[in-house]
Order: sequence, then C-alpha cells, then structure tokens
Amino acid sequence: MDFFKVVSIEEALCMMNEKFSDMRVESETCHIRESLGRILSQDIVSAEDVPGFDRSTVDGYAIKSEDSHGASESIPSFLDMKGSVNMGEAADGEVKSGDAVYVPTGGMLPQGADCVIMIEYVEKLDEKTIAVHRPTSHLENVMRRGDDIKSAEVILKKGTRMEPAHIGVLAALGVSSVNVLKKLDFYIISTGDEVIDLDEDMEYGKVRDINGYALEALIKKMGGEVRGRSIVKDDFELLKEEVSKGIDSADIILMSGGSSVGSRDFTSDVINSFGGEGVFVHGISIKPGKPTIVGKASGKAVIGLPGHPVSSIFVFKSIVEEFARRLTGEIRNEEFVQAKMDANVHSSPGKRTYQMVKIGQYEGRTIAEPQFGKSGMISLLSRAGGYIVMDKNTEGVEKGETVRVYRI
Repeated sequence: MDFFKVVSIEEALCMMNEKFSDMRVESETCHIRESLGRILSQDIVSAEDVPGFDRSTVDGYAIKSEDSHGASESIPSFLDMKGSVNMGEAADGEVKSGDAVYVPTGGMLPQGADCVIMIEYVEKLDEKTIAVHRPTSHLENVMRRGDDIKSAEVILKKGTRMEPAHIGVLAALGVSSVNVLKKLDFYIISTGDEVIDLDEDMEYGKVRDINGYALEALIKKMGGEVRGRSIVKDDFELLKEEVSKGIDSADIILMSGGSSVGSRDFTSDVINSFGGEGVFVHGISIKPGKPTIVGKASGKAVIGLPGHPVSSIFVFKSIVEEFARRLTGEIRNEEFVQAKMDANVHSSPGKRTYQMVKIGQYEGRTIAEPQFGKSGMISLLSRAGGYIVMDKNTEGVEKGETVRVYRI
C-alpha cells in the first residue's frame, strides 16, 4: 500500500460505497413518541383526508356567498340566524338562501354554505338577525376536506429524518407507529500513550481524551449509537484486541490518532492484520484532515481519524457522516446560515478546505469572522460557531463575499 496516495473526498466515498455495497441497515418499528431523529425506512402514505370535513378557518357566520354580494357599511345584507355549530360536533341542517349559522374556528361548515364571513364584519341586531357589512367570495375562510392532506398522498418519504413537525403530522393522521432504520452502531478508539481519560490524574506530557467525547457527541447528534469507547496505548496487540471488540459489536469503528506515517502509528497495520480488503484509502485531499485512513476488517468499516481535534471533527463531517447518509439513504437537508465574510480566507490548492468561523451581527448583517489556528488548538472549537467549506478548485473567499456557514 502506498501511503498518502491522496484521493478526493468523493473518490474516497465512492470507494467506500463499492467496498461496503453489501452492508445493509435493518428496519424496526417504533412508536412515534420514540421516532424523533430516526430515519424512515418506507414512505408514509395517508389513509384519510385531512381535514376530514369542510371547516371554517375563522370565527364567523357560514352563509351562501351570493347573499353578501353588494353588502357594505351603508347598505348591509340582512340574514336570518339559524343556530350555531359546536366544536367537535357535526353541523345540523342546511344553510339556505338568506340563512346564517355561527361557526367557530375549526368548526364544521354546514351543508349549503360555501363561505364564512368573519365576525368582525357582522353586526348582530338581535337573536334572530345579523347585518353583513362586506361581500364574501366562494370558499372564503373555508378549508375544504383534503385541502391539507389527501387520502393516498405520500406524506413523508423514505429516508426522511423525523422532526417534531413530522410527528405532529402523523398524530393528525392517527399513525401511532412507524418503520425506521435501526441506528448505526459505532465503536470509538482513542489511541496514544499520551491520552488519558477525564477521571485520571493529569501528568506532564499527557492530554485528555478530547476526540473520544467529541466523536461520541457527533454520533449521537446524527442519530447513531455508541456501543463502546476506549483509550488504547501505542501497542499493536492492544489495538488489535480493541478493534476486534469493535468488529463484534458495531457497524463502524472509529480510531482517532495513529493515521499519519509515524513509526508508532499502528492503525494501518492493525486493519491489514485482519486479512481481506484491509486499508484502501490512506490520505484524503482535505485540509485539515489529510492523514485519514479507511479500511475494511472482517466486513466492518474501520476509519482512522487524525489525532488533532479540529481535523478529526472535519473528517467525521465529510467522510463518516456522509458515508452514514449513503448507507441509510437519508434525504440530505443540511442546515446552514448565509453570512458575509469579514476577511479574506485562502484555501489550500487541490484540497477541499474547511475554515472555522465565528458568526456575529454587524449593522443588521450576519457576518462570518475567520478563526485561525492550528488543527490541534482546542480553543478553535469553543470560539467558532461553525465552518465554511472551500472547494479544491477555488483560491478561497474574499471579504464581503456571501458564504454558507454550517453548524458543527
């Protein structure tokens, strides 16, 4: 294997798709209360119309629209009151010419009526008569049966990540459970003699396990499950033993650190020791994050991320998250804000470049202020509110240019 035979992000993802073409994510059923953040494994089709009846969108009087034609403040139309509609009950009787029936917002439209005149434009003269002071049109202030959702309509597509609004729609349709994809299982291994956990005493030359916790949070945010997390010293046998645990319990194994070409970086050797495909990517044209490893061990995806926290996060966003989307067929819906760059930023030639930025407001405009620093600087993560992406074929972005800022 030639180390650092750099490939583009898209090339790496295409290779992963090919190598793991037989990898399938199974489906399971869950109650809609538990569906938030889950990915639908099949289309949701409405079995009924919503609303299930013609209803009023305002408080007012159900009438025939022609009975209000020509009505004004000075020459109103006089109509006979014929009762009212109670919420949650069917409307009785039929509205005939010259009739009016009071209807609350959401109430059923009585048969014969074709519009609702808002209560603000009506004067109640007595218990039997109202005066209408403006004309109305056919279907004004009326929601017809099926206007919102029609029976047999595809409401949510396969691959949709469930949001609170989606759950509300399903509740409106009486759908209590949905078929979703099982969560992808991950196993996280932080490597290095210098790495210690949070509850260990800090000694000179040691660093705390930043990546393990950051990666776990990113996995949970994207809807994955962390089956295990460990810290392993720079020892081939110990690392292989931990990768074996990951293979037994997870779909994807993430190793942070040990992806460069140093004499004590065992990631590639460990992956290759399982036989079969082994490492097929070592080096991606991304900054920061070039020394990234992707391999296949015992049928499972093993990804070696850089040890620097910022690099590790960007590789996760561009490789791990995107690979997971392709496995699950998730409909991509990236959230970003548009902002004006506060300064010139140069990209690295031939590499997709990620730049941390801080989002702020200036004279009513959203601005993106570049946050510079080395990829090992933890303060970048706390200072920055997001990042921008510069294509490998661009020279960068100029001050004043509009950019998309993505949240981490």
